[in-house]
Amino acid sequence: MKSAIHGCVLALAATFAVAMAGQAVAQQKGLKKYESGTKDFWTNPPPDWFLGDETEAQKGLAPPSGPPTGRSEAEINATLKKIKLPPGFKIELYASGVLDARQMAWGDKGTLFVGSFGLGNVYAIKDNGGKKEVKTVLKGLTMPTGLAFQDGALYVVAINRLIKYENAEANVDKLGDGKVVYDDMPSYVPHGWKYIAVDKDGWFYLPFGPPFNIGIPPTSVSQIRRVDPKTGNAEIWALGVRNSVGGDVDPRTGKYWFTENARDWMSDDLPSDKLNMINKIGEHFGYPYCHQGNLPDPKFAMGHKCSEFTPPVVNLGAHVAPLGMKFYTGNQFPADYKNNILIAEHGSWNRHKYQGARIKRVIVGPDGKNPKSEIFASGWIEGDQGYTGRPNDVILAKDGSILVSDDWAGAIYRISYSK
Repeated sequence: MKSAIHGCVLALAATFAVAMAGQAVAQQKGLKKYESGTKDFWTNPPPDWFLGDETEAQKGLAPPSGPPTGRSEAEINATLKKIKLPPGFKIELYASGVLDARQMAWGDKGTLFVGSFGLGNVYAIKDNGGKKEVKTVLKGLTMPTGLAFQDGALYVVAINRLIKYENAEANVDKLGDGKVVYDDMPSYVPHGWKYIAVDKDGWFYLPFGPPFNIGIPPTSVSQIRRVDPKTGNAEIWALGVRNSVGGDVDPRTGKYWFTENARDWMSDDLPSDKLNMINKIGEHFGYPYCHQGNLPDPKFAMGHKCSEFTPPVVNLGAHVAPLGMKFYTGNQFPADYKNNILIAEHGSWNRHKYQGARIKRVIVGPDGKNPKSEIFASGWIEGDQGYTGRPNDVILAKDGSILVSDDWAGAIYRISYSK
């Protein structure tokens, strides 16, 4: 234990030294840097906010752009032949032409609704005798990434508005403007895109990310709220959360688990992204003071110790970008998959050799102790930085298979199992 602590201290000292040295030479080396803790920054973030606070070691790294029209069915099917899965599992194309596909939600009558990222669309996919019909049913929304379906209504969260569309499946071709049921949310876009998880009481868990890579967040963000879509009542459920775009309610306990993307511009290998569990209301998960449960931030720790905060259940790896996740509650997969967590990892950008772009399986009990994680589906990266797809959400189908959305390819995949 002593050697591990000593090694951690040395690593922190080295990281801090590099950070301080980087600040000293930032101007003369032309590195991008912002004072991201100021009010001006978060009320009017610069267009390249995510490129701030560069280091010499990572200079020039930037998020890659996917194909604007998605990938063709032939390209997708060629990629799917290369995807690695455990024995007995099969992946196939469920639907293509679902551009920028993000969170998915099932309607009561079998319609699959899909949100999107930059395009502002919401799609409806219907199965017509085995052929999937993809319709754009909403347009012009601001990053409607998060969806839920409850009591016949489709709910869409678009940055600062939670919108309800009544009788959505009966009116799929004329959803109208909907009704705003909750809007106590900041209107900025950076880290403002959201994900919806529904609990047994019909309340929604919504994440609120801070509008920068690292900094002291405004008091209205870096948190997870639990919102009642019927009344608009809300409560702050967790604090110290950087960027969460995925979560699910544990069917065994009712507790909320969520993925979290850690900060950028520290190094290729630090810090790790996380899987967290909320045990009680008001827990603080460390941002911006502490990362991965044991790594004080070189600038923003400000005397805080990591022991003050709730540690992650699992550290998933640096810059893997975990997004949508689900507890597997179906009966098609082998019995040992029951109540496992399946996480869609969107993949790196702030790293020279990308990792992620896969589905990860986490085997863990309801207490969150002694977790085990392993790669379930992989093969969407070629070489160091060549994406052929980027999974970002998982949903259970009625037959026990799972669907996976991919905003890079503009597609939905189906993963099934047979003995």
